[in-house]
Amino acid sequence: MARPGRNSNGEESPKVKISKEAVNEALAILKYITPYKAQFIGGLFFIALSSGTTMAFPYMLKRLIDSAHGDLKGVYAYTPGTIALLMIGLLSVQMVISFFRIYLFTSVGENAVGDMRKDIYSRMIMMSMDFFAQRRVGELSSRITADVSQIQDAVTTVFAEILRGVLTLIIGIGLILFISPKMTALMLSVVPVIIVIALVFGKFIRKMSKKSQDQLAESGTVVQETLMGISNVKAFSNEWHEISRYNKTIENVVGTAIRTGRFRGLFVSFMLFSVFGAIVLVVWYGAGLMQQGQLSFGDLTAFVVYTAFIGGTMAGFADLYSQLQKTLGATQRVRELLKEPTENVSFKESSVDRQYKLGGSVSLKNIGFSYPSRKEVEVLKDISIEANTGQQIAIVGPSGAGKSTLVSLLLKFYEPDKGEILFDGRPSTDIPLTQLRMQMALVPQDILLFGGTIYDNIAYGKPGACLDEVKAAAQQANAHDFISGFPEGYQTVVGERGVKLSGGQRQRVAIARAILKDPVILLLDEATSSLDSESEAQVQEALQNLMKNRTSFVIAHRLSTIRNADVIIVMEDGRVKESGTHADLIKIEQGLYRNLNKLQLFEA
Repeated sequence: MARPGRNSNGEESPKVKISKEAVNEALAILKYITPYKAQFIGGLFFIALSSGTTMAFPYMLKRLIDSAHGDLKGVYAYTPGTIALLMIGLLSVQMVISFFRIYLFTSVGENAVGDMRKDIYSRMIMMSMDFFAQRRVGELSSRITADVSQIQDAVTTVFAEILRGVLTLIIGIGLILFISPKMTALMLSVVPVIIVIALVFGKFIRKMSKKSQDQLAESGTVVQETLMGISNVKAFSNEWHEISRYNKTIENVVGTAIRTGRFRGLFVSFMLFSVFGAIVLVVWYGAGLMQQGQLSFGDLTAFVVYTAFIGGTMAGFADLYSQLQKTLGATQRVRELLKEPTENVSFKESSVDRQYKLGGSVSLKNIGFSYPSRKEVEVLKDISIEANTGQQIAIVGPSGAGKSTLVSLLLKFYEPDKGEILFDGRPSTDIPLTQLRMQMALVPQDILLFGGTIYDNIAYGKPGACLDEVKAAAQQANAHDFISGFPEGYQTVVGERGVKLSGGQRQRVAIARAILKDPVILLLDEATSSLDSESEAQVQEALQNLMKNRTSFVIAHRLSTIRNADVIIVMEDGRVKESGTHADLIKIEQGLYRNLNKLQLFEA
């Protein structure tokens, strides 16, 4: 997981300028704190108490020193032992206050961020396919990990530290003014100069650090690309080239980091000289006031401690400001995600409503479609297809003909630009999206299995299905025998994306999943194209079991698998070129289907 302030690639989170718009975006996120406002207000109260007790400690130290020198007189002239006990009591109170402050803010932050993560994930899952087509998985993962963690860090730490710092400054400056207005005037005349120089140095160092992080991210990209394409690297004997490329990026990182370290060293040296020089100046001036009887030793000690508190707080504000910029950037990106339109799907478990129960007939009338990201390229052009209940419709054609796009439209991943899709004579727009997809099942070419067990993956077609139902589906899919051959049987873990199973085994698990769903309409997208002959025969038999009594749309690469289809649709360049049975199409002289069939017979 990315650390707070880092994205999924380990790069430093980008900052935004603090503006009214950015602050409003951040305040909108605070709605997640509303359910926990009592704890949040309690946390703010304990922060105020914490600041008060912290700033009271130097004052008690002053009284302890003055009592030891006999400078305290009158009713408040406590003995050193009494004052020491009071200070121990103050520390005990501070300990309790700190516990509740940290506990309450942590509780608010964890609960609020937990709710936020649930909302982001729910909305992300409900986004359209076009949304996912235009974004990288790493970017989306970064929103729910690094960005939300940055917001969490702000809620639990940054806001509290800013409030604590402001209170420390107000109380501290008030107290040093009370102790000695002359010394305060001297100290305040020096501090702004130090702050200005520190800000200039800090800005330059942050710029250098960002450059170093960018170069480090570039080296990470080289590693990622090389490892993902390691077969190509080895096939071309280019290990030396990748090593050289990586070494060059690392040398850049090292060079920039050393230059940054040089300036950071100068900055730290300057700050140490400035801070301690200012303290020496204040103490020297205070010593003169002591000699004149205008200041006690305890006053001088308390003044120096308060000055250190104020200086430390001011120095901390630079980092807090940087953290606040990152938080505003994170909230802005999270808000952008939360404002994205979603599909109108149900986010609760539901069953098929009787009024939306499908019979199985499907009509595509004059469909035209272009992908939203490539509107200038028309993928489908005036497509019309009729499928009666229980029919097997095969769709064939060369690559890029638009076959898989048809499946995406049937599943309502996208809406057609022209024409309409009818189910049982009813426009698809009249049927709720969840109700429609619940009665359809897809078996794609590239099977994605989740990283759990075989049982979990088959039961995904019907969450909550018992083992007997899963076994029955696996038997129909010709999967039961190989599953039973594993030592753990149906509890065998398939590994990430199903890597522990062969292609044919993954395909049959996916078919079992579709059988368990018991769909009215079945969509098969080149489900056997990447299998060897033995696996194909087993999968094809499983597919025949799956297609019985169901309306099926079968995209096929191997024409031998769809010869018995009720209707074969031949597509080319986004249009329907031919349609009919195998016997009809094979008779068409110079027909596309006949030529494709000849080519495959020749290849065989």
